[in-house]
Amino acid sequence: MRIVFMGTPEFALPSLRLLHAEGYHIAAVVTQPDRPRGRGHRLRPTPVAEEASSLGLQVLKPEKVRDPAFIEAMRALAPEAIVLVAFGQLIPKALLELPPLGCINLHPSLLPKHRGASPIHAPLLAGESETGVTTMFMDEGLDTGDIILQERVAIGPWDNAGDLHDRLAEIGARLLVQTLRLAVSGKAPRTPQDDSLASYAPKVEKVEIDWSQDCERVARMIRGLSPSPGAFTYHEGLRLKLLRASSLPGVGPGAPGEVKAVEAGAIIVACGQGAVAVTEVQPEGKTPMSGADFVRGYRVRAGSRMGRQA
Repeated sequence: MRIVFMGTPEFALPSLRLLHAEGYHIAAVVTQPDRPRGRGHRLRPTPVAEEASSLGLQVLKPEKVRDPAFIEAMRALAPEAIVLVAFGQLIPKALLELPPLGCINLHPSLLPKHRGASPIHAPLLAGESETGVTTMFMDEGLDTGDIILQERVAIGPWDNAGDLHDRLAEIGARLLVQTLRLAVSGKAPRTPQDDSLASYAPKVEKVEIDWSQDCERVARMIRGLSPSPGAFTYHEGLRLKLLRASSLPGVGPGAPGEVKAVEAGAIIVACGQGAVAVTEVQPEGKTPMSGADFVRGYRVRAGSRMGRQA
């Protein structure tokens, strides 16, 4: 089966690797152009471009996939299917209609829930207990195409967006291979999405934690934005990214942001209602560390405060 793979970030790597390992003829890999990345903001290829080069695959980096020259190059490749995993550009009708088996997309949510830019973050921020992955035939809408396969994935009480990212990427790769097998045999189902059940996941930004909010919301913000774009606070003037936390609704009152206790490797911080147990942090300019290591290294004590008022 001759395919073109389109993807950009690390989420797409398990899919590309598995398709290559399964022996699919990947005629080309299409990804975003090189962008400044890292501390030095040096121009670097995308994770997918680096992986494709290491596998010896042809890499194309169009600035815009609507460019007629790029569409002609795709016609020349004559793919039976185009496979997309977190590519990052809307696909024009000319490309959608090009492959005889269609354009097949892997999306990390249970569509039609959480269409859009941040489907991994959205269920955590909403306090949901499960998420999943979906494969679909693409159309001209934003994540609106007919569903092929779905797999549900439970969200654990300590899971953050990074955990779900890695888990969904691996599960999605397997689902994608299963989908292509069905597509080439002509047995891929097509289930139209119910637009009345649709929700959208807009792009997320880093936020400073408001400790006056209730503990459930604070914990959801920390987990849902970790490790990127991040939820942060301050402790004795030090900016601190919060990476992992769980809510403690039964903990008694305290001033919002007050460190109520330091126990079992967790920093118990009071919220407007209840408290959260913070178990992983990243001080500015440092690597991530456990709550226990932060307590030892920075002498965190009960009665100290989190937030700008500190």
